[in-house]
Amino acid sequence: MCGVAQQAQSDTSHRLTLAETIMQAQANEPIFASALAAQRSAHIDGYLAKAALLPSVTYHNQMLYTQPNGQTNQGGQAGSQASPVFIANNAIHEYTSQAVVNETLGLKQFANAQVASANAARATAELEIARRGLVSAVVNLYYTVSITREKARIQAEAVIEAQSFTTLTQKREMAREIAHADVVKAQLQMQQRQRDLTDANVAAEKARLELGVLLFPDPRTPFTTDPPAAAPTLPTREEVNQLASNNIPEVRSALADVNATNAGVKSARAAYLPDLGLNFTYGIDAPQFANHGPDRVRNLGYSISGTLDIPVWDWFSTQKRIRQSEIQRDAAKVNLTAAQRRMIATLEESYSEAAAARNQLDLLDQSVHTAEESLTLTKLRYAAGESTALEVVDAQNSYLSAQTAQADGFVRFQTALAALQVLTGSL
Repeated sequence: MCGVAQQAQSDTSHRLTLAETIMQAQANEPIFASALAAQRSAHIDGYLAKAALLPSVTYHNQMLYTQPNGQTNQGGQAGSQASPVFIANNAIHEYTSQAVVNETLGLKQFANAQVASANAARATAELEIARRGLVSAVVNLYYTVSITREKARIQAEAVIEAQSFTTLTQKREMAREIAHADVVKAQLQMQQRQRDLTDANVAAEKARLELGVLLFPDPRTPFTTDPPAAAPTLPTREEVNQLASNNIPEVRSALADVNATNAGVKSARAAYLPDLGLNFTYGIDAPQFANHGPDRVRNLGYSISGTLDIPVWDWFSTQKRIRQSEIQRDAAKVNLTAAQRRMIATLEESYSEAAAARNQLDLLDQSVHTAEESLTLTKLRYAAGESTALEVVDAQNSYLSAQTAQADGFVRFQTALAALQVLTGSL
């Protein structure tokens, strides 16, 4: 008993709400972590693509020494000077210290930025899809833990009921009011209930461990969940449709894919157009590392260049790339329309499931009360000798089935309601 009390106290200290469970699972689940990393990486790619549209600035520094060839020339700022061995070099000693600004203007760069932005939007939608999938799994596990524990309690009460009936049959047999067959029937029922209780406890432990895998470094960490609460009111179909219409990540992901492929087509077509390269250089490139050379010759200065590269012939590679990007764009459009149709059907199916589960909760409650009343009356009739042991066992089975169905019905409704909340983005 002391161990049980300690375990109960330990479980109470780790009581988790549904919101806490979802947050903790998001911090530990690897698939969600991968989706989060992909979303952050895609946003960085978008920033890099936009940054590529802006001029780049570098500060270039170089010292070059070339072996002389034994002759002199009249090049450079110093008049007569020793000629370098390598004709590509300007002097034996050459110092470069320059600030260089480069900018390339072309349609392809702008299209690539659009592709990166669309990919970032798609990654954000995929992250939301991963989050909703995780939430659905956590909700299912969370309520499964609660209901398997409730089923174990129901089975424990069924064992007590079976033991009570067994005791009653034994007393009546000693009083020579019934045959020994009734005692055997009661004992078989009690043994079955004991086996069911063992299975229920194992199922409850499995459910707790499955949820513990998502929450703790050690899945065996003791914890409890909130007990089942009263079923909330189901929102109207119009409210659900209104909320879901603006918050469907699957459609947003497919739409972002279409935008990315459209920008990909534009990027491929941009290969037909020329790119304009601009360069501005300011600094020194002289035989002396100084602002002025001999005779106050100015070493410090600037240069500006512009380059226009016009594509002429590439063996139809650009044409093939355009066709390839158009194929991908057409496939993305098909995926978008399919995602829209699928989400309409999913929303309708989820609402119908939730409505049916909610309507059945009242019927399940009535079934439990009816089965309990039937069991009570049957036991009274049996005690008065007006019914058989088989009727009592049937009443016990009916009452247990009604209680189990009630627990399953609650999980069904909570899971269906959570699915609707996930679709509308409210969970």
